[in-house]
Amino acid sequence: MREWEAVIIGGGPAGLGAAIEIASAGGRVLLVDENDTAGGQLFKQIHKFFGSRAHSAGTRGFVIGQQLLSEIKRLGVEVWLSSAAVGFFSEKTLMVRREIGEEKFVVNVNAKTILFATGASENTICFPGWTLPGVMGAGAAQTMINVHRVLPGKRILMVGSGNVGLIVSYQLMQAGADVLGIVEAANTISGYGVHAGKIRRAGVDFILGHSVLKAHGENNRLKTVILAKLDKDWNFIPGSEKEYEVDVLCLAVGLRPLAELVCMSGAQHIFVPEMSGWMPLHDENMMTSIPGVYVAGDVSGVEEANTALDEGRLAGVAIAEQLGLIDSGKAAIMKNDLLMRLRSLRMGPFGFKRADAKNRVIEYCKSIRDDHESIYIKGRK
Repeated sequence: MREWEAVIIGGGPAGLGAAIEIASAGGRVLLVDENDTAGGQLFKQIHKFFGSRAHSAGTRGFVIGQQLLSEIKRLGVEVWLSSAAVGFFSEKTLMVRREIGEEKFVVNVNAKTILFATGASENTICFPGWTLPGVMGAGAAQTMINVHRVLPGKRILMVGSGNVGLIVSYQLMQAGADVLGIVEAANTISGYGVHAGKIRRAGVDFILGHSVLKAHGENNRLKTVILAKLDKDWNFIPGSEKEYEVDVLCLAVGLRPLAELVCMSGAQHIFVPEMSGWMPLHDENMMTSIPGVYVAGDVSGVEEANTALDEGRLAGVAIAEQLGLIDSGKAAIMKNDLLMRLRSLRMGPFGFKRADAKNRVIEYCKSIRDDHESIYIKGRK
């Protein structure tokens, strides 16, 4: 069985960032991704990033993805596409299902270190008719228009006024759809004002204090959606129903860490509402409670693409240090720079809660160590 120094599961921004840092230090890296191309969310993001020059302000997401893919190719990172990690065994052995042309087979992969950069999965809400074709996650709609160039429908309602709902609504309009409104259960818009402003200027209604009561279909297709107003206890108010004729109902109701594989490793998890639910416990180096098993990106708490990229780089530096590819002094300087970048991303009214949550997770790890109850437990608990 061939052994790599580092195996990375997930080829999104976190996985690519880690691969670049480890390979730049001379490590042998295998990157595994279930899609037919790496890059993850970056290739859905046709909008320009904003922030600092260090975080590619003014550059479109897919361009950043192309730059990262060029870098891992230059560095000689081995990439397995259309390949899914389906199991984790002791001694850092993964089972990977590969697909090469018409051939499908399973191989065991052994690694000195493993990084899970598996991202997040979309939440949903349940109501009568929620399984009808045409009801889909906002991320699925974004994949259709920006990756596959397929418009999911012409008349669309979006549920959720967070950044995902706002950005995908605008991109659906750019693709030729008519977004009838953005539905939000709360009485305030939850996403950034810069995104909400674009939607308002485009003439899209924000339907605040409402949610989906039910959906109807004909011939197994979505036809109408009925909304109703919510009272202060989040109950529907009788007589407040509104009916909309739609082709597609998009649900942008949050994400949660996609951590099933990390659970299989036996790593400890912790529930952090600000980071979207259950997530792997990890230290300041992004290492889990299993020595040599790391996490980065949305699987370690849902944030944004630039945060995922820098967390991946942080984990990559820590892995390179563990493998002896860079000395501790150089690693400390590199990690400190990345931690400063992450702090800058978590500033402001939207980021400080996530920053506080991340600090609590790390401090919890430290407190366990200080109590001489090591979090580094081999095998399952």
